[in-house]
Amino acid sequence: MKRLIGLLAAIILVVSGVSSTNAAPRLEIPETVFDFGYVPQNSKISHDFWLMSTGDDTLKILKVVPG
Repeated sequence: MKRLIGLLAAIILVVSGVSSTNAAPRLEIPETVFDFGYVPQNSKISHDFWLMSTGDDTLKILKVVPG
């Protein structure tokens, strides 16, 4: 669980292409933490986090660094 939180915290976003002062990209992550509860050792688990672009301009994620 700590690793997933670290992964989300380590996402580096570089936003480019802002065409005017009013138009801007915006990233929304509705669920930033997920608790897996008890997980037996050596189990494979996963969870999908939704990333949504809610701004007025194109959002470009140019680099992601896992933590």
